[in-house]
Amino acid sequence: MCGHKLECHGIVLRAVIRRSDVDQDSGRILARAFLLRQNEQGLSVNYECTPQECAAQFKKCHGVASLHVGRVRNLGLDVVPDEPHHANILGLPHRDDDPATAERMARLLLAQARLVWQR
Repeated sequence: MCGHKLECHGIVLRAVIRRSDVDQDSGRILARAFLLRQNEQGLSVNYECTPQECAAQFKKCHGVASLHVGRVRNLGLDVVPDEPHHANILGLPHRDDDPATAERMARLLLAQARLVWQR
């Protein structure tokens, strides 16, 4: 933990680093971009940076989506910083543990997300 809590009015950024997480015809981010991977405890997000700075942290980035911290918390999740400019969205189930809830939560996060940068 990095020592401070993100405010509800804050914005976090989710980098879309897998090409398969973007619909190649429409360019839209897919819900799978918000699924927790098996080796993760939380969904990785960045804060206090621009979308371009977020994207530049990765060798390949296909898009960056913004999420409002308070709206994420309204879903029963939390956004917890673990180092400067990085946080995790906690409370998501792994797809293998609870496929229906994992898919539903990914769709809810996608519905809130705004595409703010795209390659």
